[in-house]
Amino acid sequence: MEILAQVGAGTLLAAVVLSGIVGALLIFVIQRFVAKSRLKAVEEENANRIEAAKKQAETIIKEARLDAASETMKKREAFATEINTKENELRKQELELTKRQDVCERQTEKLQQQERQLNNKERELDRQINTHNTRNKELANLVTQQKNQLLKITSLDMEQAKELLLSRLEDECDREMNQLIQRKISQSEEAAEEKAKEIINLAIQRYAAEQTCEVSVSMVDIPSDDMKGRIIGREGRNIRAFEKATGVDVIVDDTPGVIVVSGFNPIRREVARLSMERLIQDGRIHPTRIEEIVIQTKKDVHARVIQIGKEAAEEVDVRGLNNKIVGMLGALHYRTSYGQNVLRHSVEVAFLAQVMADELGLDGSIAKRAGLLHDIGKAMDREIEGGHPAIGANFLRRFKESNIIVNAVEAHHGDVVADNYYTPLIAAADAISASRPGARRETLERYIKRLEKLEEIAQGFEGVDNCYAIQAGREVRVIVDAEKVNDEIALKTARDIAKKIEEEMTYPGEIKVTLLREVRCVEYAR
Repeated sequence: MEILAQVGAGTLLAAVVLSGIVGALLIFVIQRFVAKSRLKAVEEENANRIEAAKKQAETIIKEARLDAASETMKKREAFATEINTKENELRKQELELTKRQDVCERQTEKLQQQERQLNNKERELDRQINTHNTRNKELANLVTQQKNQLLKITSLDMEQAKELLLSRLEDECDREMNQLIQRKISQSEEAAEEKAKEIINLAIQRYAAEQTCEVSVSMVDIPSDDMKGRIIGREGRNIRAFEKATGVDVIVDDTPGVIVVSGFNPIRREVARLSMERLIQDGRIHPTRIEEIVIQTKKDVHARVIQIGKEAAEEVDVRGLNNKIVGMLGALHYRTSYGQNVLRHSVEVAFLAQVMADELGLDGSIAKRAGLLHDIGKAMDREIEGGHPAIGANFLRRFKESNIIVNAVEAHHGDVVADNYYTPLIAAADAISASRPGARRETLERYIKRLEKLEEIAQGFEGVDNCYAIQAGREVRVIVDAEKVNDEIALKTARDIAKKIEEEMTYPGEIKVTLLREVRCVEYAR
């Protein structure tokens, strides 16, 4: 039993061991199978990845090829565009070179032509020099012959013969000098007149102003004729007080509805007119009230004068003027010259001078300032003795105006010598403004005196037979005796008459002197 039990235990152990071995083998086989399965899956996965990578690589290669092809096309197109651009630039350069070559050829032809002309002129000049030398020799021979002939005929000594020859030579030189002067004057006058006309025409086209009429009286409207009696007052005391306070004459006549205020000073006349209007409106007319109204009106007119001066300076754009200068400018508003308002004339001269200065390359602001101030002396010439250019220049010196402005004011009528380029411009602009049609109007008495003075000046020269002032005094015709005045003397006489007119007369614009010399040859056939 024990043996059976031992055998049974051994068998069980063997069975257990066998089972363990079989289980281990089975596990090994299973693990081997699983490993093979995993290896196969990994290989399949690797194969799939390799295949996918190949496909992706092929796709990338295709895309790269397409991109390369596209880039190549773009570069080809850009290259073609650049080539076309370069070709166009080359064509333009070729055209420009062709044009330049044509220009050079034309210039070369022109230079050759000028060279030929210069050669011709040189030959002509050589010919003239030879001719001149020949004539000089002929003249020397002729002088020698005349000298010998004179010595033989007149039995003159050497000194007398020299004096006679020198006298003849002097006459010939004077004649040739007059001819040369006439030719040079004509040439310079033509060139200067052409340029001056161009500048003046431009200035006139760019500026035009209104015209005024000269007046020395002011009219004051009254509501009824009964007011005239109140203005006159008892035994004329009101009108006497008014004339004493204002410094004007009051004319009360039979003219219905108006009273005339007359005075040579325009500012006083304006004060009187405004004072009279205020008295009529107030109704209280007696000496005390008249004095109060006149004092208040003077203050108002003074303020108005300052305002007018400032407006004129702003219109012309002239800055930095002293208040006293501005006040004198405003006073010019109430002053007229030959019917032309002096302030508007000054503004017009300022603009004209600026235009001409700009055309000549000068400073237009300086020309404007000088033009605006050129007649400022007319605001004071009734209180200060002397001409308005000198009065205005002295006035401006007190306020430290520049020497250019002072000289332009002082010399614009030729009273002193001009020392800068702006003074002739101011004189020209002043003449343009004064002489334009409708700018000024002379009274009949002044007009007749000016014509008589013109004829008197021309008649005072030797050899003048008759003279006539024509074209409203803008021209004087002078007729001379042909036997006393030759052609050379006639030219000098015309210049002397013009110079004397400039020195002795004052006039707007210019006066033309026309001298006529006529030779009449009369014969009778019998």
